[in-house]
Amino acid sequence: MALNLEQKKTIVSEVAEVADKAFSAIAAEYRGLSVDEMTDLRVQARNAGVYLRVVKNSLARRAFEGTEFECMSEGLTGPLVLAFSQEDPGSAARVINDFAKDHEKLEVKLVSIGGKLLEPGEIKTLAKMPTYDQAISMLMAVMKAPVEKLARTMNEVPGKLVRTVAAVKDAKQAA
Repeated sequence: MALNLEQKKTIVSEVAEVADKAFSAIAAEYRGLSVDEMTDLRVQARNAGVYLRVVKNSLARRAFEGTEFECMSEGLTGPLVLAFSQEDPGSAARVINDFAKDHEKLEVKLVSIGGKLLEPGEIKTLAKMPTYDQAISMLMAVMKAPVEKLARTMNEVPGKLVRTVAAVKDAKQAA
């Protein structure tokens, strides 16, 4: 079904707005996937806070103009589904990577984060990035470790004194 000019403008503005706020973007070829499989992918994406859209490549190129995903414009060929991470940089990569494990026909073509185009194989690295909450907990663990070690060391001095006094007491009682 052909789109009229107003529909095309609406799609371009919607994708441009999402791309402007997104942390990362993935473009994957979906040729060969059934409607049910695409529906599953959309459900997984929605649950993970990922914006997923199939857009004509010419419209996607226009939408990417002026955003950090402009580097993807040259690689937009063939039937592609675009996934944008809206909550954390690795969410789209996690959804696409996990789905591609079970569905070989979903093939990652483009990966972009921070205005840089990455190799499609680097989606695994991006998928392993921690979420915001995980990153905060890792930071807190690193910050807490020296204080914890200091507290244990300071507690060891009186503990050692108590053990020494107890050993002297035991030695005097045994004698």
